Amino acid sequence: MASPTQKHDWRYRLHEIIFEADTPGGKAFDVMLIVSILMSIAVVMLESVETVRQQVGHELRLLEWGFTILFSIEYLLRIVTIRKPHRYIISFYGLVDLIAILPTYLSLLFPGGQYLLVIRILRILRVFRVLRLVLYLREGEVILQALRGSRRKITVFLFAVVTLVTIIGSLMYMIEGSENGFTSIPAGIYWAVVTLTTVGYGDIAPVTILGKFLATVVMIMGYSIIAVPTGIVTAEVAQVYKFIDKQSTQACRECSLEGHAKDATYCKYCGAKL
Repeated sequence: MASPTQKHDWRYRLHEIIFEADTPGGKAFDVMLIVSILMSIAVVMLESVETVRQQVGHELRLLEWGFTILFSIEYLLRIVTIRKPHRYIISFYGLVDLIAILPTYLSLLFPGGQYLLVIRILRILRVFRVLRLVLYLREGEVILQALRGSRRKITVFLFAVVTLVTIIGSLMYMIEGSENGFTSIPAGIYWAVVTLTTVGYGDIAPVTILGKFLATVVMIMGYSIIAVPTGIVTAEVAQVYKFIDKQSTQACRECSLEGHAKDATYCKYCGAKL
């Protein structure tokens, strides 16, 4: 809990608005930021359309600079309100915030026509602002934590799938041979992956009866295999929801990280008093 002295500190109040969402000011700030991010992404997309760029290109560039300045001010305020700014700067969201504003400034360094391709790449990078929305979506955080929690199970599952498609691809190469399009074991593995995932491009297909029988088995296996990672992640999501309901949106003033219990007094990442 914050002391009365801290509550009168402008950095403390600003930190509460920018990093937390359980106050009216914090909620209003988050809504404004989400709208700004969505509008800036829309500007980037419209700017990529040739006919739109020819008609209102200048206005779109002005809007882009407006959003860049807005996000730059927000980025600096985040740094100012944290006691250990380097923790925020090198964090995932800190890097995303930096990527959101750098391309517009870097494009000033490449004014020549020969650098148009570089400028185009820098402009495309602005689309990465959509990553910033993850910070404001509670469900997105749930999915990320569930994926992290299930990574070992999914890794074992993927290893089993890779082993399976290698065996199936080798068998199909033996059965069909190069005369039927299976020119090598890697080609057979490619077919096995396409078939097992139920994509079915059809560029390579078995011709022999035995090959068709194996393909039928692989197709049926594909339906059951696709359901496995879904079940793993779903189970983890249920566990994360049980845990995340006990968390608050309070962010540490030292390291800017969230995920603390509602009754926590100290940050579980750096030990600072909340």
